Amino acid sequence: MLLKSVNEIYNIGLYIRLSREDGDKHESESITNQKSLLLQYTKENNLRVYDIYIDDGFSGTNFDRPAFKRLISDIESKKINMVITKDMSRLGRDYIGTGELVEKYFPSKGVRYVAVTDNIDTYLDNSNNDIAPFKAIMNDMYAKDISKKIKSSLKAKQKEGKWVGGRTPFGYDIDPNNKNHLVINEEQASIVKKIFSMSLEGLSYFKIAKKLTEENVKTPAQYYNFEWKSHYNLNYGQWHAKTIQDILTNKNYTGDLVQNKRSKINYKIKKIVKNNPNDYIVVKNTHEAIIDKDIFNEVQKRLPKNVGRCEKKEIHLLDGLLYCGDCGHRISVTPRRKKDNRCYTICNYYRSYMKKKLCTTHSNNYDTLEKIIISSLKELCLNYIDKKFIKEETLKNINKKDKTSVIKKINTLESEIKRINDNLDNIYLDKLNKKIPLEQFDRLSIRLNNELKLKTEKLIELNNIKSNQENNNINNKKIKEYINKFLSMDGLNRELIANLIDRIDIYEDKTINVKVTFNKV
Repeated sequence: MLLKSVNEIYNIGLYIRLSREDGDKHESESITNQKSLLLQYTKENNLRVYDIYIDDGFSGTNFDRPAFKRLISDIESKKINMVITKDMSRLGRDYIGTGELVEKYFPSKGVRYVAVTDNIDTYLDNSNNDIAPFKAIMNDMYAKDISKKIKSSLKAKQKEGKWVGGRTPFGYDIDPNNKNHLVINEEQASIVKKIFSMSLEGLSYFKIAKKLTEENVKTPAQYYNFEWKSHYNLNYGQWHAKTIQDILTNKNYTGDLVQNKRSKINYKIKKIVKNNPNDYIVVKNTHEAIIDKDIFNEVQKRLPKNVGRCEKKEIHLLDGLLYCGDCGHRISVTPRRKKDNRCYTICNYYRSYMKKKLCTTHSNNYDTLEKIIISSLKELCLNYIDKKFIKEETLKNINKKDKTSVIKKINTLESEIKRINDNLDNIYLDKLNKKIPLEQFDRLSIRLNNELKLKTEKLIELNNIKSNQENNNINNKKIKEYINKFLSMDGLNRELIANLIDRIDIYEDKTINVKVTFNKV
């Protein structure tokens, strides 16, 4: 397209853009081609180029681009009065923003706009200019389609158990041989293990952060070199409770890959929002675990009991397990008094609203209370062991028969599924060799595939039953281990108590209700 000669002198701004989807982030061949085309165009039309503005690696769906903003600044300063791009999509792919520029902003500033390959020239009154809004809409639709395809591709990779995130979880690196796989960073992993260990000991987020800071343990900010980001805390070496919480609740440490936790609102608005946990994409056993799943689950059970507790020098055996039986709020333990070395329980709801008298003190001598509860727990454990033994002996043969029956059914189904697959292979070969007509093949194929589907679903169901039986056996074994360890009083600590007690309700009339984690029989 040759430019119609005019008397006005133009100072030209050549605008060039390439998105990440169009090519790589460096001075790519596409950038070179755009520049070559535009310079050739200005040469043929004897135009004077004031400057070239290049945004390499920026999406056209928004206008927050450094070179584009410099272009607008030069327009405002009246340094340029003409803008040329290869086509309208280089200016932008948001039809509203592009339309505002071409139809309103450029004319209001006396700027002539030319899109070379689209034959659009706002100086001229021609039919190509009339269809410019439709071109802008088509460019917008293209951007939307690209966004959908990228999202779909990312989700497909996530469902396959491939890592597609940016910064890896603290404790992991990208596998140098596979960018979609995580490998353990041993130095960081040792810190993660230490944090989980301290949580099991009953320390809160704040207490763990304080201890790591005192020990000069290197923080994630130091590992990830965050000093260039002004919004990060520059007090390096300072651990924060939020960082500890994020680590302790990150399921990726168990070897399961959890992704799709956040997403952009849409292809035009780049704001990141948190997704509903139901929308998370979880794929099991995709990488090596740093934290055993049982340990991770134990920590999750007790995390709420670490939240909101006052930091104190003494950690009690029943910390975080005490609740007010009357109002349902937590009961905390006061610091030990110097005059008699005693500490007492107090309802947090009463303490917060003492003047309103919404609850009562629920005051008890903690040491005496602990002895009573430990004694009560011992009775519950002995009762459980005795009754469990009788029940297990009674059901032993029944369970054994049930397990044998399930395994037998699984083996039978696996054989039948193999037979069906073999038959499908055979009839397919018969069809290829024209031994059977197409109609017969279709009829047999439908029948066999329906049968295969039913038997596969039944096999999945039986495998789940078998897995539940095995998990129940494992859980029962663990409960027995905890109870036996407790009854022997070997290594009595808060971790052991928390594995046996779910909560302890204390009432104003001194009634105590201990709710254990194991079921009564």
